Amino acid sequence: MKLSVIIVNYNVKYFLEQNLYSVQKALKNIKSEIFVVDNHSVDGSNKMVKEKFPEVILIENKKNTGFSYANNQAVRLAKGEYILLLNPDTLVEETTFEKCINFMDITPTAGGLGVKLIDGKGNFLPESKRALPTPGVAFFKIFGLSKMFPKSRLFGKYNLGYINKDEIHKIEILPGAFMFLRKKAIDEVGLLDEDFFMYGEDIDLSYRLIKAGYENFYYPETTIIHYKGQSTKKSSLNYVVQFYKAMIIFAKKHFSNKNATILNSLIHVAICFRVALTLLKRFFKQSFLPVSDAFFIYLGFYIITPFWASYRFSPGSNYPGEFLLLAVPSYILIWLFSILITGGYEKPIKLFKLLKGVLWGTVIILIIYALLPLHLRFSRALILIGAFWTGISLFTFRVLLNFLNINAFQFRNKYVRRIVIVGEEEESQRVKLLLEKTKTNPDIIGFVNPRNHNQSNYYLGNLEQVEEIITINNINEIIFCANDVPSNIIIKSLIKLTHLDTAVKIAPPESLSIIGSNKVDLVGDLYLIELNSVSKKINKRNKRILDLLCTCCFLVLTPVLIFFVKNKTGFFRNLFLVTIGRKSLVGYYKSVEITTANLPPLKKGILTPIEGKNREGLSKKTIEGLNFIYAKDYKTAYDIHLILKGLKNIGN
Repeated sequence: MKLSVIIVNYNVKYFLEQNLYSVQKALKNIKSEIFVVDNHSVDGSNKMVKEKFPEVILIENKKNTGFSYANNQAVRLAKGEYILLLNPDTLVEETTFEKCINFMDITPTAGGLGVKLIDGKGNFLPESKRALPTPGVAFFKIFGLSKMFPKSRLFGKYNLGYINKDEIHKIEILPGAFMFLRKKAIDEVGLLDEDFFMYGEDIDLSYRLIKAGYENFYYPETTIIHYKGQSTKKSSLNYVVQFYKAMIIFAKKHFSNKNATILNSLIHVAICFRVALTLLKRFFKQSFLPVSDAFFIYLGFYIITPFWASYRFSPGSNYPGEFLLLAVPSYILIWLFSILITGGYEKPIKLFKLLKGVLWGTVIILIIYALLPLHLRFSRALILIGAFWTGISLFTFRVLLNFLNINAFQFRNKYVRRIVIVGEEEESQRVKLLLEKTKTNPDIIGFVNPRNHNQSNYYLGNLEQVEEIITINNINEIIFCANDVPSNIIIKSLIKLTHLDTAVKIAPPESLSIIGSNKVDLVGDLYLIELNSVSKKINKRNKRILDLLCTCCFLVLTPVLIFFVKNKTGFFRNLFLVTIGRKSLVGYYKSVEITTANLPPLKKGILTPIEGKNREGLSKKTIEGLNFIYAKDYKTAYDIHLILKGLKNIGN
C-alpha cells in the first residue's frame, strides 16, 4: 500500500463530497486507501459517504472527539507507506498525490511535506509555509507586524513571506489542511498529541519530526484549493481563544520555562487585544449607520434652530438650551427607533422603509408633543422642519454610500443571471436542471460545445467562440461542467474571460451542489472563481499607473541610476517608450520557443517574470509556467519586486 488518505469531517457534507471526488480521481493509478473519520456530524455526511463512496473506510464517532483523536483513529489502521492528513474543505489536482509520492521517494530525509494552498478565489494562502512560533516570531504575528512587513526576514518569519512561493523550500511547520507524512516517521515520533483538540497539532507534529532529524518541505509543484475556515468560523471569538490556548500548550511542551512564560504572557495579551478588536469591529459594523444618522439629525437642528428663532421671533433670539440638550436627543431616539422598527436598518438598504420610519417617528413625536405641558412645547414647526431635514439627509447619505459601492450599504440590485453552460449534452442538461431548482431564477441562454468539432444545433457554438458568444448574447455568467472540460482548459478559459467581467463557475460531476467561494450548504450555492487576472480593468489601470510613477522616479534619480544601469542609451529609450505607452516595465518573457498565445495580451515588457533567475537553467515549461502564474495571479507588489530586482536591466 503506497498511500493512506485520512479526512476528518464535521458537518461539511458538500465539501466532503467534492473533496472525495477529487481524491478518487487523483488516486486512480496509486495503490491506496481512503479513511473518513466523522466527528458526529448531523448534516447527513455519513449517509452520503455510504451511498456515493462505499469503498471509503468510514469511522463514525458518537461525539466530536477533536481533530487529533480522530486522525489518530485512522492512522492506527493505515497501511500506506505514506499518510496524508487532508481537510475535507479542499480540492486536489489529478496529479497531486503522484507528485508528492515521487518527491518523498527521492528525498529520504523528508518527514513530511505541504503543498501550495489557494483559497476559493485563487489567492495564495500564506499558511502554506510557516516557521516555528518562537516568542519573537509569535510577537510579530500577534501584533500584526508580520502582516505589515510580509517580506521581511525579521517580521515576516511566521509565514516565511520572504521565500519564493513558487520554489521548493525546507520549512519548519506543515499546513494542517494538507500534511503528507512518511508513515515510518510517524511511527518513530508518535501520533498527533490529543491534548490539542482542534488547533496546534500540526505545529506540534511538524516540530517533533524536525527534532527527530527529519526535514519538512514546502512543495509548490502542485496546488490545492482550501476553502479556508469552513469547519470553523475563523473570525469568531471562540476561534481566537481556542487557537491561542493551543499555542500555550505547545509552548509549555517544547520551550524552556522562560520562553514558555514569555509566550504565555504574549498570548494572553493577544487574546485580550483580539477580543477587544473583534468587539469594537462588531460595534462599529452594527452602530455605524444609527450613529451617523444621529449625527446628521442633530447637526441639522443645531444649524436650523437659531435661524428659525431669529425668523420666528426677532434677530438674535434663540430657544432655551434645554431644546438642543434634551428635546432634540429625544426626537432623535424616537426617529431611530421608528426606522429600526420599520426595517430601515435591514440589509440590503430599502429607502422606502427609511422614509416610512421617519414619517412614523414624526407622527409619534407630534402626538407626544401635543400631550406635553405648555412650557415644554418648544416648536411644532421645528419638529416638522427637522423631520424634513431628517428624511432628506438620511436618504442622501444612503444614496452616497450606495454610490461609493460599499457592500454593506448597497441597495438591492436587479441582477439577472444570463448563463451559458459549457459541457456535453447530458451533463449540461443535468446542470441546467440543478440551476432551475434554485431560487435564483436563472436565464439560461444556451450551451457551448467543449470540443471544437462535432457542432450541432444544440450548441450556440464551441469553446473557441466563447468570447463572441458572451459578447453577442450579453452573458454575465458561464458555468463549466468539470466532467467534460479538463481542468487545464478551464483555467486557460478563466484567464481569457476575466477581462469581460463574466462570472465563471464550475459544476463538479455527479453532485447536487456547486461549490461556493464562502460556503456550500444548499443546492444552488454557486461558486464564483475570481482569478486576479492581469487583464482585469483595475489591474491594467494599476499597471499603467505604476509604469508612469516608476518612470518619473527613474528620471528624478537618473544621476544615481545611470551608474548602475548596464545600457545607458537603452535606459532613456525605454523610459520614453513606457511613457508613451508603447512598452510596460514588466511583461511576459517571449522568445521563438515560448508561446504566450493563450495568455491575456500585454504590452512588450522590459523586465519579465524570470528576472533574477538564470535563463539557461530554466526549461521551456518552467518559463511558460512563470508567465502563466504572472497572468493568473497578478499583483502590483510583484511588479515592484521584479522592477527592483531587475533595476540594472531597465536599459535592455
